Amino acid sequence: MPFLIASDINKSYQVGGQRLHVLRGLDLAVERGEMVAVVGASGVGKSTLLHLLGGLDRSDSGSIQVGDADVGGMTDEALASFRNRHVGFVFQFHHLLPEFTALENAEMPLRIARVGQDEARARASAVLQRLGLADRLIHRPTMLSGGEQQRVAVARALVTEPSVLLADEPTGDLDEKTAETLHALLREMHQERHLSSVIATHNMHLAASCDRVLRLEGGRLIPA
Repeated sequence: MPFLIASDINKSYQVGGQRLHVLRGLDLAVERGEMVAVVGASGVGKSTLLHLLGGLDRSDSGSIQVGDADVGGMTDEALASFRNRHVGFVFQFHHLLPEFTALENAEMPLRIARVGQDEARARASAVLQRLGLADRLIHRPTMLSGGEQQRVAVARALVTEPSVLLADEPTGDLDEKTAETLHALLREMHQERHLSSVIATHNMHLAASCDRVLRLEGGRLIPA
């Protein structure tokens, strides 16, 4: 039984005087431990899909199931709690808080979840070290390279030990070598933690290293 299931998802937006249909009857099933790449042209709806899967937005119709959780049927409060506990997000732009250190940024989801400071710091430190940032814990974002900043963002996504990892063009703002290094780290962490991961990317080379590649076209997913 797949761990993440999206069934007959429809999503549209009002743009000016017209209705823009982004997703049309989309279906997706991701097994526990599977990494799925979603490719497609800019503006086709990859980010919209990830936002729906992770509960950052709601579909017009259809259902999304993560484990035993009915994502679409949750209240806003329950959805916020679900996101913080079970979903890790990595975006193209790291969105780190500039006034905080790498360690403080990485532990932020745990502090929001009211985990004690010592435990939050220990868990965030362990993930950062695993990602090769042991000597960057007290550095603020402006003191880090682009690849290092994105690794801090990955640590922040994984620190709550989520079951689902959603990454939206996580290497899109990096040079080729740094992008390959980061993707390899994402793959390693995915395997170690037995995650269900959906990675949106333009990079077909990186997509090919995933277990399955799907193309988002015409509002639906098809084999790439």
